[in-house]
Amino acid sequence: MNGISIGVLVVLLLVAAWGDIQRHRIPNTLILTGLAFAIILSAWQDGLSGLLSAGGGFLLGLGIFLPFYWLRALGAGDVKLMAVVGGFLGPSGLIGAVLGTFLAGGLMALLLALRAGVVRQMLLNIKGMLMGGLIDVSLKQMPIMNAGPQSAGKLPYAVAIAVGTLGYLSLTYGGWI
Repeated sequence: MNGISIGVLVVLLLVAAWGDIQRHRIPNTLILTGLAFAIILSAWQDGLSGLLSAGGGFLLGLGIFLPFYWLRALGAGDVKLMAVVGGFLGPSGLIGAVLGTFLAGGLMALLLALRAGVVRQMLLNIKGMLMGGLIDVSLKQMPIMNAGPQSAGKLPYAVAIAVGTLGYLSLTYGGWI
């Protein structure tokens, strides 16, 4: 990944995070612009192999985050943003960004729950989701998320995606991993 690609990805993530904080939305125009840049820059840098890497990273990002959308844990914009991150990083780089994102998202959720005084509700929600899923699986049924428990708050997950991805890139290009 060259400096131009990193720069475009950083700007994309910062704009998405800011928009998610302000409006709780990630515009499709931003997603499509990011996808176009990921494809063009990957093909320009590495030709056909870059194009295949961008496509594989996009599909992997979509595949990893789509179940969270189905469970109503993430919005569609978050899923599409992580898919675009995969387009920039390819499958191998995406795994580090996803791990960083999950870590950042978990820490953000805990901090926001502590600040709002809803840690108990958050833990009850997690318990309910896990127990309901275990019961469904033990009955050989597909776990289904119904209307759901009382919300413990709304998290602008584009911020977690930005922090996790930028943290991964910093560690990678800083020589730490």
